[in-house]
Amino acid sequence: MTVHEQASTDESTGAHAPALAVRQLPRSPRAAVLFLHGGRSDSRAPSRPWHLAAVRMKPFVRAVARAIPDDDVLLAEVRYRVRGWNGGDADSLRDARRALEELQRLAPDVPVVLVGHSMGGRAALRAAGAPPVRGVLALAPWCPEGEPVAQLRDKEVVVLHGDRDRVTDPRLSKALVHRARAAGARAAFVDMAGGDHAMLRHAGDWHRTAVSTVLEMLPPATGTSGATGATEVSGH
Repeated sequence: MTVHEQASTDESTGAHAPALAVRQLPRSPRAAVLFLHGGRSDSRAPSRPWHLAAVRMKPFVRAVARAIPDDDVLLAEVRYRVRGWNGGDADSLRDARRALEELQRLAPDVPVVLVGHSMGGRAALRAAGAPPVRGVLALAPWCPEGEPVAQLRDKEVVVLHGDRDRVTDPRLSKALVHRARAAGARAAFVDMAGGDHAMLRHAGDWHRTAVSTVLEMLPPATGTSGATGATEVSGH
């Protein structure tokens, strides 16, 4: 590949674009929640916010935004360069790590909760070793056999998986939770009865469980009454 071809590829995939898309930026955040949507096992096509995998995460972002005060928790999404994990390149993991670095520059030293679906769940679990990460909520994650778990030591990990998922295997998610516990994580598996991979069946249950889990993972607010008045999250 020539230099000009590489530059064209980088431009088309957003290689130099920020990996962090901020949806809610408090003046003095006490914590941050970073969302990672799903994707494909292999694809070099550029990732776009209107793709179905990205759209599926929007209700979760909005639900969390409504449940927390708008003046102390930063909300953001990872902006992937390409749609796929792509084998050893682990592109979505690279983007997750870039987003965490950008987040720390924006809000130094704040604890972070990662919320990832499918491929994004895999990326979130892999990226959890970063010091700012306090916990991970993985929604129907893609957990191939042999996924590492050492990075989850001393982290809060909750995995939600529907028993009607035909895309990712809830049994592999459950096995990962068991291995994570053995590695020192505080890990739990929640069986979403009747749930599918798209999280459309019993969607309200998914949203409520996700919100309550995120709230439990966040550090306690100080000097607040617990009122919820989050700003509506941008849809782009």
